[in-house]
Amino acid sequence: MSTPRLFAQTLPGLRLTSKRTAGPIARHMRCYTKATAVPPPAAPSRSAQISVRRSPWSTPLQRRAFSASATVSHGHVEPPKPGEELYVTFIDKEGVEHKIAVSKGDNLLDIAQANDLEMEGACGGSCACSTCHVIVLDQDYYDKMPEPDDDENDMLDLAFGLQETSRLGCQVVMKPELDGLRVKLPSMTRNLQSSDFK
Repeated sequence: MSTPRLFAQTLPGLRLTSKRTAGPIARHMRCYTKATAVPPPAAPSRSAQISVRRSPWSTPLQRRAFSASATVSHGHVEPPKPGEELYVTFIDKEGVEHKIAVSKGDNLLDIAQANDLEMEGACGGSCACSTCHVIVLDQDYYDKMPEPDDDENDMLDLAFGLQETSRLGCQVVMKPELDGLRVKLPSMTRNLQSSDFK
């Protein structure tokens, strides 16, 4: 008597289903592959687990280990060291000012996202969209920034509410000359996607 049939006799309410294995060697062999526990009506729900012997010709189910790579997030800025703070003020869409102490080398997109300000940065800061558009409020500070390159100018052409002192936040990097910078977030952003051109 095979092992599955022996278990079926010793455990009442256990039902085994069988199937014929494929292949020339195991054409007439029966392989019990599935056991279903049927609890008695009056008994509390308890599952009976048994080990079912598989045919050597059946492939065991292999499970892949679950893995996930770390998510890349924006707003990964370090707090400034004491005495090395630079200050930038964001004026949000409601007109509320947010004065933030930042470190040299941080860009405006990362600063805004680290402080939960409403700046999207849909392209991840790669200068491929206009959703981190900011308006520099002081011409003197605007003149202290490096000239925007062609890629930034192309994206600024797509920005909503473009001004003479408009820049992309991902391209404005804080440095001592920009300490005290004030920028305004536009009332809307324009996020063009490939589907918009179909």
